[in-house]
Amino acid sequence: MKAQKILLPIIILIGALAFFSIFIVKEVNQAIVLQFGDPKKIIVEPGLNFKLPFIQNVVFLDSRILNLDTPPAEVIASDQKRLIVDAFARFQIVDPLKFYISVGNERVARSRLSTIINSRIRNVLGQEELQTLLSKDRSKQMALIKEGVNNEAQNFGINIVDVRIKRADLPQANSDAIYRRMQTEREREAKEFRAKGAEMAVTITSTADKEVTVILADAQKQSEIMKGEGDGLRNKIFADAFGQDPEFFAFYRAMQAYEKALIGGETSLILSPDSEFFKFFGNIKPEIQQ
Repeated sequence: MKAQKILLPIIILIGALAFFSIFIVKEVNQAIVLQFGDPKKIIVEPGLNFKLPFIQNVVFLDSRILNLDTPPAEVIASDQKRLIVDAFARFQIVDPLKFYISVGNERVARSRLSTIINSRIRNVLGQEELQTLLSKDRSKQMALIKEGVNNEAQNFGINIVDVRIKRADLPQANSDAIYRRMQTEREREAKEFRAKGAEMAVTITSTADKEVTVILADAQKQSEIMKGEGDGLRNKIFADAFGQDPEFFAFYRAMQAYEKALIGGETSLILSPDSEFFKFFGNIKPEIQQ
């Protein structure tokens, strides 16, 4: 009974010592064993490991490739145009000891990397014009940014896998100014097009009016020519008829004179009964009513 009472605390103590001595490094982690704050052992392979209980402690670091979204940075291009750049990076802790000594933990590392990335972005992109920065082909600039960031990140035991720009936009004030400038330019172009259209309309109308005038003049000319030809032909026919029967021609001309003088109009003629005007009415006798 006494032996059991003695063994039980010993077993509990051994279990506690084993519990605080054993730790497992997962496949996605790497570990640093610290003794009173000083690194004593670096473990990069997954598996079961041991440490001195209560004297040593373990710091776990992620061994995977991690993503980092940097805060938007304002960049001034070489032509003094402003640009808001939103970037992201992918990094990996490759030297746990250097990482722990230089930055201590992942939160501090992310803050330091964000500062370095934004600084490098301003330095590289600030040497280019705005048009180049807004184009899709920025591979040269991104390679320079990655190289510069990686050189500094190695001091923290970090390897930069990639640096990319997610978004590059103009500041809101610049966007509004550019929109107003574009709107003014479009309005100016619209006015020019309307003015050209009105000018073309006047030209087309003038040309059409000129063509109408020419066509009417040609038609009038042709009409006069045809009328003249008709009058000439008529006179020729009359002349031929006069040559063949002078009395009939005289009778016909007299009938035309009677038509013009007696039919319609309000003209009054006062003539003598024996006037030549009535010579063709000489044989007409008035009817005597009984």
